[in-house]
Amino acid sequence: MSYFISKIIQTDFDNAVIKVTEQLKTEGFGILTEIDVKDTLKKKIDVDFRKYKILGACNPPSAYKALSSESNIGLLLPCNIVVQESKEGEIEISAVNPKVSMQSVNNPNLESLAEDISSRLERVIKSL
Repeated sequence: MSYFISKIIQTDFDNAVIKVTEQLKTEGFGILTEIDVKDTLKKKIDVDFRKYKILGACNPPSAYKALSSESNIGLLLPCNIVVQESKEGEIEISAVNPKVSMQSVNNPNLESLAEDISSRLERVIKSL
């Protein structure tokens, strides 16, 4: 089982970020954080890097359930989504696979929650 769910779409980078954000909303996710890796690497170490953003997505009811079941689960939250330009007009969108990341926690209360979040993220990626 892979640690991520991924799809390549034909569009421009900014439109891909908008599309994935809209699709996440349909599954109950909001964006808590947005990290522009290209910009950060340029500012911090003066290197040029491809367009690459990490979106920290959160589904509040699920986050609450996870935090109520496992006090340190915040280390694995939020669900990260990566939007990266592989070449001009070709964007790869990837989401973490919660079923894989939650295996290391070994808490049976989180299994069905991880399954639910994974299904939601799979629907988001497939819908793009």
